[in-house]
Amino acid sequence: MEWLVVIHVMSAIIGIGPTFFGHILFRKRQQEEQLRQSLALFQTLNYFPKIGGSIAVVSGVALVVLSDWEFSDLWIWISLVLYVLIQVVAVGMLGPVMSQLMKILNGGDERPAAMDTSTNKTALLTKANRLYNTASFLGIVLFILMIVKPM
Repeated sequence: MEWLVVIHVMSAIIGIGPTFFGHILFRKRQQEEQLRQSLALFQTLNYFPKIGGSIAVVSGVALVVLSDWEFSDLWIWISLVLYVLIQVVAVGMLGPVMSQLMKILNGGDERPAAMDTSTNKTALLTKANRLYNTASFLGIVLFILMIVKPM
């Protein structure tokens, strides 16, 4: 059972941890090449929430089954809802914003004027940072809930 707790805690840290790097990756005053590198790192870091988060959920369910906790406990439901919200924000909402940002950086047939590109880039970076703030806040609440859960 102790190993299962270790697996659960480590996978939660690994799964949610990358959301705390977004604030560094997507600074507003980056040159295009720096932003391209940040986007590449985002793509790599995006695997961690998918894999680590999935392991955290499976190990968490196993912990509930193997312990005296019940699935009807409110803190378990709140934890699951927070996890789903983090996934929706970090993967479902942030991914499309990053795709739009990549399209702007890569240009293409319909590349807007330089002023519009800069404005769109700034707006997308602002939106990405708001989403990262939201995911980070939810992650902190989730970690606090896991630490102070009712015994």
